Amino acid sequence: MGKFVFNKTDIEGVYIIEPTVFGDERGYFMETYSETDFKEAGLNYKFVQDNQSSSFKGVLRGLHFQKNHPQAKLVRVLSGEVFDVAVDLRENSPTYGKWVGALLSAENKKQLMIPRGFAHGFLVVSDKAEFAYKCDEFYHPEDEGGVMYDSAGIKWPEIDVEFTLSDKDLKHPTLEKLDFKFKEV
Repeated sequence: MGKFVFNKTDIEGVYIIEPTVFGDERGYFMETYSETDFKEAGLNYKFVQDNQSSSFKGVLRGLHFQKNHPQAKLVRVLSGEVFDVAVDLRENSPTYGKWVGALLSAENKKQLMIPRGFAHGFLVVSDKAEFAYKCDEFYHPEDEGGVMYDSAGIKWPEIDVEFTLSDKDLKHPTLEKLDFKFKEV
């Protein structure tokens, strides 16, 4: 039996991944990544950096990307719940400008695999969430790009608090005004 279920989404290369969870009265165990299993599924990534953040309900981080050093990301939630989004920015993609969203939580243990060429963001829908992700390229602060969170037709979940965004994230252009597309990734 495979340790992961790799669910394709409507956008090429984006997967919702469900790990096999082994649980008993003591708790649970699961693998969150296996190079062998991912390669067998056609997801051939060499991750070089792990990141983790903690945010409160209503915090919306994104939509972010790196222009010259694009990153593939394997994202998951350690505690709480987020709505995670990937927006296709690949110039020649038939799904350019389309988005995929998934509810990721500590409870459902799902992960989202986002290839290079996408903007990424998430909204915390629980009181607090801890979010972790692997990247296949290092972070380069001078290389940041972004898209306004409310463009691309994203249907963010309705929650009982206002969204909280950084000043930087509030200054990103809309998808229509974005002067950047990934040529090859």
